[in-house]
Amino acid sequence: MFKEFKNFAIKGNVLDLAVGVVIGGAFGKIVTSLVNDIIMPLFGVILGKINLTQLKWTVQKADESRGTAELSVMYGNFLQNVVDFLIISFSIFLFIKLLDRIKRKEKEEEKAPEPPKPSKEEELLTEIRDLLKEKNN
Repeated sequence: MFKEFKNFAIKGNVLDLAVGVVIGGAFGKIVTSLVNDIIMPLFGVILGKINLTQLKWTVQKADESRGTAELSVMYGNFLQNVVDFLIISFSIFLFIKLLDRIKRKEKEEEKAPEPPKPSKEEELLTEIRDLLKEKNN
């Protein structure tokens, strides 16, 4: 069983997947930082100097006498996560499109038709022509 697992883990596809997951996680952190630290603050300034992550709809206010906490729908945080998702998915779309273009070019190069081989008659005529040229020279 260990040998089967070793063969499975060493295969190229598994290693490629592992590298993809690690790079994807790092890319996700970069995009999250981009959205949290750059894009959303700019949107906040454009929309009237508000912090979008703090936008919420309060369903129930906190009541200390009854010991209840505030109950809120944090739609600003949700909007921020939607922007994260859109940027990541668009980036992946562009990357996949680039890979498809590269693969298409490789296939076109592979499918380039070879020039047709001359028929036996053409080869024979070429040999006769060459012999006549040599004889005349």
